[in-house]
Amino acid sequence: MRSMTGFGRGEAATTEWKVEVELSGVNRKQLDVAISLPSTLAELEGEAKRLISDAISRGRVGGKVTLSHTGGTSSHLIFDEGLAQQYIAAAKTLSENSGIETRLTAADLFRAPGLFKIEESNADAEDLREPLLSALSEAIAQLTSMQDSEGEHLRADLLSRLDAIMAQVAVIREIAPRVPEAHRQHLHKRLQEAGLDLDLNDDRILREIGIYAERSDITEELTRLDSHVVQFRSYLESNEPVGRPLDFLCQEFNRELNTIGSKANDADIAQRIVNAKTELEKIREQVQNVQ
Repeated sequence: MRSMTGFGRGEAATTEWKVEVELSGVNRKQLDVAISLPSTLAELEGEAKRLISDAISRGRVGGKVTLSHTGGTSSHLIFDEGLAQQYIAAAKTLSENSGIETRLTAADLFRAPGLFKIEESNADAEDLREPLLSALSEAIAQLTSMQDSEGEHLRADLLSRLDAIMAQVAVIREIAPRVPEAHRQHLHKRLQEAGLDLDLNDDRILREIGIYAERSDITEELTRLDSHVVQFRSYLESNEPVGRPLDFLCQEFNRELNTIGSKANDADIAQRIVNAKTELEKIREQVQNVQ
């Protein structure tokens, strides 16, 4: 079982460039992948998202890709030597023709238009495709490893709370057989106290009392709870994404517990239902972080 929260980092390099990737995962009902890439790698965004989507089934995954030149800078100073010679020749010609001594220094050349320019090193997306995917794969591996570790803690907590719920259900199961008879006696007593002109030993009245009492029987709900528990434990042992089915089972647990409480109409059972639903609410909160 894997959680949705985690962090991963990866990097890869070529002779000129280093690619660094950072990924973070947080809770979300559906899968949402958002990754920020440098403009030169923008065309690889779709492939990067698919790689993440193949590894993560649920949650929001945010990613950041950083590209840096391994030389420390991605800019180069370009000197136009041919143009410099033309400046020097022009200065010499002007001096000879005018008779005025013209001194041309290196500082003058630095100020000459077009003689020096800075050229940016442009990264090629296709050349960096493999390094990007390699760094991304490393980041995904770290992210999923952290999610697996967190998932183990979640599994232990969910099992513990599930055991707590079933401890309450076990007490309800012990109480349950007495509930229909208690309802039967209670109804019979109320009919006697009502002072109605009825023969309480009449088969039809006894049958109706019996039907009313049997409606408080919770055997079916307890059986379904047992089935849900088996399924829940099975999902907890699975390595597949189980967040959605676990969330569904929590709803079914809640439905059965509510039905038991309303049908039994017993103070002792009601208290056990409250205790069980308190644990169930904590389980539902934890399940929101399961992929």
